[in-house]
Formats: sequence, C-alpha cells, structure tokens
Amino acid sequence: MNIVLCGMMGVGKSSVGIRIAELTKWRWYDTDIVITDRFGRISDLFEYYGEAHFRSLETEIVRELADRDELVISTGGGLILKPENSELLKRNGKIFFLRASFETLLTRVRADETRPLLKDTGKTAERLEELLAWRTPIYEAVADFIVDTDGKTVDDVAQEIVSKAASV
Repeated sequence: MNIVLCGMMGVGKSSVGIRIAELTKWRWYDTDIVITDRFGRISDLFEYYGEAHFRSLETEIVRELADRDELVISTGGGLILKPENSELLKRNGKIFFLRASFETLLTRVRADETRPLLKDTGKTAERLEELLAWRTPIYEAVADFIVDTDGKTVDDVAQEIVSKAASV
C-alpha cells in the first residue's frame, strides 16, 4: 500500500510527505520533483510546451509509481484532477486530501513566484480562489481521507495520516 497526498499548492504536501516517510521508513516521492529532475523546471515546461504536456508527464510518473509498494507520494496540485491518475493511485494506495483554508494557502503561495498557474497574473488571490473552488470538490471526491491542516504542525498532520493509514 502507498500513501498519496493531494491538495492545493501550498498546503504542505511535500513537508508532510517527508515527515510521513521518516515515520514509516517508506520511500518518499514528490511528483513535481521527479518531473523537475527529469525534464527541467515546471514553469519552463508550462511556458514552452503548455499545461497539457506537463499533465502527460505527471501521468507518466504516476504509472511508474502507482504499482510499487510502501511509497509516500506527494502529488502536484493538479495531478489528481485527471481521473486516470486518481484511478491508478487508488489501485495500491490511499489518497489523503490535505485541506487548508484560503487564507492559509494565500499566505503560503503569495511569496512563491515559481507557481505557473499563479505566475504573472497580478491577481494571485483571485486566481487561487478560483482554483480552490474548482478543485476542492474533486479532491474531496477522490480522497479516501480528508485531513484539515489549519493550525496543525507538519508533525501533527503526518502523525494523523500515519494513524489513519495503519487502521486500513
């Protein structure tokens, strides 16, 4: 079985994923890092090849990881929105939606200029709000578990997920 973390950009999927891997002694993969290591910066991929190409790279990575065992997989914010990806990940994993308030997410992403879906819009708050409204119902629908992260430390969230995964 794998633990799969999904949710909006800035929710803490990478930080929590690393901590879960430390607690479980499982291997951690961040799909965005795998893509960056193999293909270059995500912002460049979006700019030169477009979002559709980037999404196909995400699916390629999911196909590689989904059938392996004892992995902690931190997904990019949009990866789980593609039904093929969520179906592949559910075959051998439990999906945890890390949920945070708009205010928490805005505070975290506002300082990060590298996020392609927010880059150069000049309207970070408005764009984030649109993405959150569109994506949240999908995250909730595909998730096996929903974990609220507001007011919790990385360790609190990781411990909660490990506990829930152990009860499966």
